[in-house]
Amino acid sequence: MTADRYEEQVLGKAYDARLMRRLLRYIQPYRATAILAFLYILAGSALSVLPPWLTKVAIDRYIRASNLAGLNTIAALYLLTLLGTFAFSYGQTWVLNVMGQKIMYDLRMEIFRHLQRLDVAFFDRNPVGRLMTRVTTDVDALNELFTSGVISVFGDVLTLAGIVVVLFILNYQLALAIFSVIPLLFLVSVLFKIKVRESYRRVRTAVARINTFLQENITGIAVVQGFTQEKRQYRRFTEINREHLDANLQSIFYYALFYPLLELVGALAVALVVWYGGLKVFAGSLTLGALVAFVQYSDRFFRPISDLSEKYTILQSAMASSERIFKLLDTPPSIVSSQQQKAAVVARGSIEFRHVTFSYNPGEPVLHDVSFEVRPGEKVALVGATGAGKSTIISLLSRFYDVQEGQILVDGINVKDYDLQALRQAIAIVLQDVFLFSGTVADNIRLGNGRISDLEVEKAAATVHADEFIRRLKVQYRTEVGERGSSLSVGQKQLLAFARALAHDPKILVLDEATSSIDTETELLIRDALEKLLAGRTSIIIAHRLSTVQNADRILVLHRGRIREIGTHQELLKLKGIYWRLYQLQYKDQIVVQR
Repeated sequence: MTADRYEEQVLGKAYDARLMRRLLRYIQPYRATAILAFLYILAGSALSVLPPWLTKVAIDRYIRASNLAGLNTIAALYLLTLLGTFAFSYGQTWVLNVMGQKIMYDLRMEIFRHLQRLDVAFFDRNPVGRLMTRVTTDVDALNELFTSGVISVFGDVLTLAGIVVVLFILNYQLALAIFSVIPLLFLVSVLFKIKVRESYRRVRTAVARINTFLQENITGIAVVQGFTQEKRQYRRFTEINREHLDANLQSIFYYALFYPLLELVGALAVALVVWYGGLKVFAGSLTLGALVAFVQYSDRFFRPISDLSEKYTILQSAMASSERIFKLLDTPPSIVSSQQQKAAVVARGSIEFRHVTFSYNPGEPVLHDVSFEVRPGEKVALVGATGAGKSTIISLLSRFYDVQEGQILVDGINVKDYDLQALRQAIAIVLQDVFLFSGTVADNIRLGNGRISDLEVEKAAATVHADEFIRRLKVQYRTEVGERGSSLSVGQKQLLAFARALAHDPKILVLDEATSSIDTETELLIRDALEKLLAGRTSIIIAHRLSTVQNADRILVLHRGRIREIGTHQELLKLKGIYWRLYQLQYKDQIVVQR
């Protein structure tokens, strides 16, 4: 069992005062709403106790005396009581659900805001499906607590207390007869809680696994279909879905068993009341109206108890969900802006790595004592085998991760001493796998930067020749690209990424295998655009195809996390080292033809 899955299974306490105090803080902005709901509950609970008492009065005082006028009055009061109970119940339900929805909105916004602040390493450790469960299913569980638990539980308690008081007023002996079945009721409730707790744990685990599995498979559907894994993935999903079905069926079984048992215990109490109360009516120590009221009260007595048992389940769910949500919210971002910033913006764009050592996992360094410098406006290329550490250098420059040893300087200032947003706004990264958001073409170039005008968007697109295919789209720059740019080709998405980088006018430009997915014709189109894009900017170019880096001012050759060679294309070929061997492998066919 993995640690991630185990986290979904752990439920914790049924009630945790620390968590509850923290949850109640979310009600504070809606104190007036909560007080109004409590008043509705108080009034509704008071009215719900009256009908059986009115029945007693009607029977003992007016029916036996054949007093039609008095009976009409009682009937009218009974009707008004029912209407009042309905009105207060409606008000309570409406107010609590409105408050619950607003709290859900606030909580989801807080979680999403926090997720945006967390470092990339956190998302390396936590699957997306699990985080989605926090924002959806776990927040829904808390909504149930606020709408059906934390405040409305007072209604059940008040109703139960009112009924107990009235029963003792009517006849304490009959009241004790009703209470004699409470031990049996307690036993049934305890067994139910234990069983439901286990089934609920299984449901939560299954939901988290379904979310994670679906996210992975929908995101990787091209791989699934490309390797004809549909049947295998279908079988795996069948197993996961079956776990969810079995857990829910188990839960349904316990609920289906528990509530009829409650009804049976309640019926047993009514039978005791009818038998023992009937004897008292025969003896003249109890009126018929009081006996009828007792029967009605005994039925109403078990309803709040049943509701409280259900609210225990809601509380159990909410405590588990809140513990997971607060664990997420309490996870501090490990990469934050410096409190003593030495620079507001990146002015020139110089870069220096000083003896940088970094590892994703302790004891497994990815970079070893890496040192190099990139002067403002200089184009430096990084080449090397897969896993040599090229992309890691870019991640460290943008502070997606922080180095364990050494320093990274931008304009002579440690990247840790910059405002995080200011640093990242100065760096534009164009990746091999371009990520496009749902929205229009213009939105994906602008990326929410209101300072980039429509004219600048179009100018950037025209410079990198993206304008040519955009003009052929149905509504041009207002065309929806679909989720992850599904309506565009790989080459078109790469062109949009270039337009995006140019529109944001960064001081530092990073091309991470940015032309590897572009066909030869498209590459020719953007070659001159790249010259314009790179002009006057500090640029780092990562590429496997050596043809794209031959014009770089300098080329850094990485091998197993170390810089092994530095020089221009021609200088490195003369060394006949790692770069020369890479060149021979890529161009061996052309070399053979030339010979």
